[in-house]
Amino acid sequence: MSIPHLFRCPISLELFTDPVTLCTGQTYERSSIEKWLSAGNLTCPVTMQRLHDPSLVPNHTLRHLIDQWARMGLHLDPHCVHGTDPDPSLVLLRQNLESDQMTIASKIKTLKKVRALFEESPHIRSHFLQLGLLPLLLELIFVKSERRLSCDQLRFVEQGLACVLDLSALGGFEPLNMLKEGPRLASFQDLFEQGNNPVKVLMCKLVEMIALSSETNHLCCILGESLEILHEITLLLHGDDEEVSSAAIMAIQGLSSSEPNRENLVKEGAVEGIIEYILRAEKEMRSSGWTALAGSTLERLLKVEEGKEALLNHAQGVVTLVRNVFRVSSDQESSESAVNSLMIMCSGDYSSRARDEAIDAGVLSQVLLLLQSQCSSRTKTKARMLLHLLRS
Repeated sequence: MSIPHLFRCPISLELFTDPVTLCTGQTYERSSIEKWLSAGNLTCPVTMQRLHDPSLVPNHTLRHLIDQWARMGLHLDPHCVHGTDPDPSLVLLRQNLESDQMTIASKIKTLKKVRALFEESPHIRSHFLQLGLLPLLLELIFVKSERRLSCDQLRFVEQGLACVLDLSALGGFEPLNMLKEGPRLASFQDLFEQGNNPVKVLMCKLVEMIALSSETNHLCCILGESLEILHEITLLLHGDDEEVSSAAIMAIQGLSSSEPNRENLVKEGAVEGIIEYILRAEKEMRSSGWTALAGSTLERLLKVEEGKEALLNHAQGVVTLVRNVFRVSSDQESSESAVNSLMIMCSGDYSSRARDEAIDAGVLSQVLLLLQSQCSSRTKTKARMLLHLLRS
């Protein structure tokens, strides 16, 4: 029997394995919509509405319905049938990873086989979840070592983290809470310090996933209390690798969704890092989508008094906000975030200095250009409020 229309991703047209919902209410396969967003698109592919919030929310209801449908035998792919005994070949792969007799090179090959199986038949991930692969991988990856990680160890971590993200996306967030343990948290920090770029990107994605799941709220708070981990993440904003720095923006955006984390993010240089990221993105003419995301993250951090101070103390802080109020190549989200940030800066203890710097940087003409543009009525209302603040 054919797959029901509502069970197919509108982008890939394949059966959902990890459905996530955008702020527009439209649901997509996580991997498909992530590719769309990473290409710099900040619209919903189906409705073409602008995304005021690019967060991806797991659609557990749809996932449950698909599981029920699969168990009823409405899909002919045997990998979709849940509740059967595990395939012996899958058990063997797990045993290979668990065995102390296997070399790390053999374990890397095993993980590559697992990932290949994920690609060939996404539903096989649920079988690996039943086999306890996720907690096993976490135990193998997050091991505190007194020595620096070798190239083979980093390759194992890279393959393992990719599997962890795939398995966690099915709703297996609870095992991630083992990372709250002291030695595993120390290993978490080590992977940021010693990891190559692919490992750092995957670690940032893991942080983002932890920050967005209600099941790992406490772990998110623990990460937010670790100044060392926050420092390592904010350092990535200054690097030349666009994929790494953009992954760091996503991680910081996730962490900053929790108010208690914002002060420590500011303390570890997140405001300065985001400003540098925006300046570099403008210079290299990167997609405006990433600039908008960085701007909305910066806006959150300015709600902390120390965040305002950090922005004022950066030579290009206020100037960067003013430049993004209106840019021909920019989008509405960037303008709105810049206007919101300037409104925050122009009220409170630092308002006089912020107003003077913004006016010197040409904010009045920028706001007037924005008001004459095709931006939304909401953005224009906020722009008028900013004008009132500047003239008060």
